Amino acid sequence: METTGDTIHLQSEEDRLSKPRKRILMVEDDADIRRLNTEDLRNVGYLVDGVEDGAAAWDALQLNSYHLLITDQHWPKLSGVELLKKIHDANMALPVIMITDILPKLEFAEYPWIQPATMLLEPYSSAELLRMVKEALSANAGVGDEIAPSPILKSQPVLHSQ
Repeated sequence: METTGDTIHLQSEEDRLSKPRKRILMVEDDADIRRLNTEDLRNVGYLVDGVEDGAAAWDALQLNSYHLLITDQHWPKLSGVELLKKIHDANMALPVIMITDILPKLEFAEYPWIQPATMLLEPYSSAELLRMVKEALSANAGVGDEIAPSPILKSQPVLHSQ
């Protein structure tokens, strides 16, 4: 995948089949934005699951392993910051891109260990999202590469180490 300005270069089918595909969890309550972001990420070769809120994201994280989490901040059930706290408490090594229109400065000051790998401020372009995804995955190369999907957890989440 290459992005130049606002131009997105799609991977060829041969490239997609020859390289291991990274798995991404996209959390966005707006169904249209979730669909567009998911399609953009799939078009450049990522495996993407899309869910509508933090509670659904937490459930997905219990059932599957991901290389990256892209999350919105504001939902009624479980906010992006609350989701980051749960991920931290479960010792999951998972890079996070938080998409938001307002930085949660107070929460990050109170809980500095939950800060995401990067923040993407709204509004943003597809090219900006894809560039940040590529950067986050490159910076965390190897994290989760040999992790198999976890079974449904009965008591403790799977611990991932960096």
